[in-house]
Amino acid sequence: MNLENLCKQVNILAKEVGAYIKSQKIVVADVETKSKNSLVTFVDKTAEAKLVAQLSELIPEAGFIAEEGTSDKIGEVYNWIIDPLDGTTNFIHGVPCYCISIGLKRNNELVLGVIYEINLDELFYAWEGSKAYLNGKEISVTSTPTLEDSLIATGFPYYEYEKQDEYMNLFKDLMRNSRGLRRLGSAAVDLAYVACGRFDAFYEYSLHPWDVAAGAFIVQQAGGKVCDFKGENDYLFGKEIITCNPHIQQELLAKVKLHFK
Repeated sequence: MNLENLCKQVNILAKEVGAYIKSQKIVVADVETKSKNSLVTFVDKTAEAKLVAQLSELIPEAGFIAEEGTSDKIGEVYNWIIDPLDGTTNFIHGVPCYCISIGLKRNNELVLGVIYEINLDELFYAWEGSKAYLNGKEISVTSTPTLEDSLIATGFPYYEYEKQDEYMNLFKDLMRNSRGLRRLGSAAVDLAYVACGRFDAFYEYSLHPWDVAAGAFIVQQAGGKVCDFKGENDYLFGKEIITCNPHIQQELLAKVKLHFK
């Protein structure tokens, strides 16, 4: 399988579905509540259906791990991991930060990632063996040497509140010992911004595979490090992730371990 050519096709598809999302307007009646603070609209569902239909043509035998459950097919080798609209709450409220996230897993390894930030028309992508790219230009993580000099992104927990104290203690620690923290409302965008050097690091818990698959892969191809809160590799299904440049990984991981014991 030629992953470079496949990535080009996925890029085209992401931009096509992104154009559909950007053309839609949402009213209150269109919003459904899946669970507390977890919202969905017909736009999420339609966008996912479009992605599933066309990705199925690219690799007919592939399965899907998708947020809205459009397909329950599981592939023996290949599985697409997709979030049709990461940042739904932003989208509903007209906050211009949301994206499409598409990852491809071969057996247990991620081999392709595409993130399309719709509002800025920014397409981040990489495939196995490649560099990472933004709109055709090579990108890389920062070379910031210390946590003290780093700008960090995170996401606020909206369920699993039993870890809220640990999270807030870590937040306060990093607030005092870094250049600052940002919360954009889209984990996939946060990861893409680590990959291109806008953020030095990103951490969050209570995430799903479709939130992180594409972004984690792109960060790695951009020279970054990815792990879970223990410093291990269970970030895809383990619901917690740290991504950063290689220089600050151990320092950031030590902070996380200190508060998430």
